[in-house]
Amino acid sequence: MALKFVDELELENKRVLARFDFNVPLDSDGNITDTTRIDLALPTIKHILEAGCSKLILMSHLGRPKGQVKKEFSLEPVATYLAEALEEDVVLTESALDRGIKTLLDLNETKIVLLENIRFHPEEEKNDHDFAKQLSEYGDVYINDAFGTAHRKHASTYEINAFFKGSAAGGFLMKNEIEALNKIVNKPERPFVAITGGAKVSDKLKIIERLLTTVDSLIIGGAMAYPFLKAKGYTVGSSMCSDSDVELARKLLLHGSSSKIMLPVDHIVSDDIEGNPETIKDVNIPDGMIGLDIGPESLAVFNSKLDRAKTILWNGPMGLFENAHFAKGTTGIAQSLSMNTGYTLVGGGDSVAAVKKSGLSAKMGHVSTGGGASLEYIEQGSLPGIQALKFGIS
Repeated sequence: MALKFVDELELENKRVLARFDFNVPLDSDGNITDTTRIDLALPTIKHILEAGCSKLILMSHLGRPKGQVKKEFSLEPVATYLAEALEEDVVLTESALDRGIKTLLDLNETKIVLLENIRFHPEEEKNDHDFAKQLSEYGDVYINDAFGTAHRKHASTYEINAFFKGSAAGGFLMKNEIEALNKIVNKPERPFVAITGGAKVSDKLKIIERLLTTVDSLIIGGAMAYPFLKAKGYTVGSSMCSDSDVELARKLLLHGSSSKIMLPVDHIVSDDIEGNPETIKDVNIPDGMIGLDIGPESLAVFNSKLDRAKTILWNGPMGLFENAHFAKGTTGIAQSLSMNTGYTLVGGGDSVAAVKKSGLSAKMGHVSTGGGASLEYIEQGSLPGIQALKFGIS
């Protein structure tokens, strides 16, 4: 069964209940510091409105309130931004189960309603059936455009599909993410090179195992490289490197396709994460030194491999890119990808942040909003929220 999308449903005079990912970063004053996630939802929202819906009821989470009402996680800044972007009134409810919501939906002058943070209710993350049923009563049609939470079996993304059989669809953001990720999952053009970084091998164990069976080369940088180097007998100084990660790296190095793994051959180090950078022209890192970026030779070797690639997946920075002293490796990879004529997909929070910081986002094939969802899609070939949207819940 093919997954339906929002432009395939009849929405005229329908109440449309739509789940988005408005989990945007806020500063200490409650101001949105990056509106990307809301901006990417606007095409779906505008289509629903232009299709003549009678009401549009928006759902989202923000932060991790863990089932409690916490003012700092209110969607009020999102409601304000949406009203400005759409040039329409957006009414924010007191809660997702506010007694006055159904009355509000009967008012002709009310077009767009934003339910307060769905995660203020513990039932959301418990995938509670009754909670999902209460939410479903607001709409005739259900749209899920929250790709970033499609890997979670939550009430508003999973169980709610039980009440919208034949009247549920994905939004345009969901469609774009699936199409982009399928270029990685379904017969990627070769050579296919993946780049992974980050702090812990344990966090990326499944994706590394999956990639080793599908890629032609797997570049490992950032803090993730040090357990692999130590497992191979090199010294890593005081670099981030737990015994458990070294053991996991050792097992991965015994994988039948471990010859595909590429590791740094030199490093940018310091005796402190705020210290001055020093280049070590060797694989070994001296005692007392912390590896904080790949070195220039590593960058040259990696870029040589990337230059020939037809498909590239990047997940994880090459170093402590937030500090300009240790950002050259990550920036260098971003620059290489921006000039690649093949297909490049950037996924994962830190990689996306690094690409945005470099100002090269527009030159990538696709920058995923998914984070963990995009990695799980690559591992599994789908996600629970997408499967539920496609087949419903019985």
